[in-house]
Amino acid sequence: MAIEVDIMYINGISFVITTSCSIHFCTAKLIKNEKSATIATAIKQVIQIYQVSKCKVQYLLGDGQFEHICKYFWDTDITINVTGRNEHVLAIERAIRTIKERTRAKVNQLPFKVCPHRLIVEMVYNVIFWLNVFPHRDGVHEVMSPRTILTELHINHDKHCMLEFGSYVQIHEEHDN
Repeated sequence: MAIEVDIMYINGISFVITTSCSIHFCTAKLIKNEKSATIATAIKQVIQIYQVSKCKVQYLLGDGQFEHICKYFWDTDITINVTGRNEHVLAIERAIRTIKERTRAKVNQLPFKVCPHRLIVEMVYNVIFWLNVFPHRDGVHEVMSPRTILTELHINHDKHCMLEFGSYVQIHEEHDN
């Protein structure tokens, strides 16, 4: 199995974005800096998700900025394939465009003029969640979603579709002083 990887920026916030070539399972990991150790750690966390579901990651496809992380994967069976100069991995670039478009749509639905850092991060995670919920048109299965294939978790309407992201909610909890 091959995973495509790139770094996405939204308002100066960096994310390592990955997507598998066949299943089209997409992930986003917030990174605090772009040091090679930080990027490699984020990618290894994603690879663990695949290993738990018994999928073996053999190839990591990225552009030139991932050339410096090869040393962190020498002890694994993963081959890092870096594109040539001024080239990009097209599928991950398209996934990033989709994530950014959907995040912008969510921002425009919110009543805020400025969004805090944490709200943007959670918006990206929400977009990724919903991208993985529906079957991909070029995926390995026409009915099962990437999330279901990889994690064996299904959507629960009562849990996941109760409120839209950014909805105002007021909760009254009983408490005993």
